[in-house]
Amino acid sequence: MHVIYGGTFDPIHHGHLRLAVELRERLGVAEVSLMPCHVPPHRDVPGATSEQRVALLELAIADEPGLTLDERELGRGGASYTAETLRQIRGELGPDKPLTMVLGTDSFAGFDRWQEWQRIPELAHIVVVRRPGPGLEPGSVPARLLEQRAVGDAGALYAAPCGHILELDPPLLDISATGIRDRILSGRSPRYLLPDAVWQEIRRQGLYGA
Repeated sequence: MHVIYGGTFDPIHHGHLRLAVELRERLGVAEVSLMPCHVPPHRDVPGATSEQRVALLELAIADEPGLTLDERELGRGGASYTAETLRQIRGELGPDKPLTMVLGTDSFAGFDRWQEWQRIPELAHIVVVRRPGPGLEPGSVPARLLEQRAVGDAGALYAAPCGHILELDPPLLDISATGIRDRILSGRSPRYLLPDAVWQEIRRQGLYGA
């Protein structure tokens, strides 16, 4: 099974990395691919360039063979649309290999506003990571989609190439990239919230106001 975990990673931090390791273990896969998006269509423009975010990601996962980097969205002009990316990956994997994408409850709550959202379950499984907060609005399109496609365990994801939704509730580190950027900008240290090599590179390049 091929698993992709997308995000802005602006910057990559221990919360991202710990979740990726949890996903690898709980889904029983050899590796999880971190996929930084180029221009996120539903978020503000990143504080670091694509090249800078990739450099930080490479430093963060250098000693962890179970985490890999997929840069495909960075080579595409314009906004990064998930359906387009999944279509490309599906073409590489073929029709039968399971493909799984990961997103948080907060992102999944707005899933029906994504471009070509109806096509996404036809291309991949979805793992929804439960995050603190109100959750899905009862009766909403995402809530109904989850009800229709929910499976109880990771084994079901191996039995089909796409179409299922699995909710996971792994332990999450309460770290946010926004909080890290705010700390750096105000002159406070973000050490231990992100890998030391990443913090050193942020300072070397003067990113986020460092």
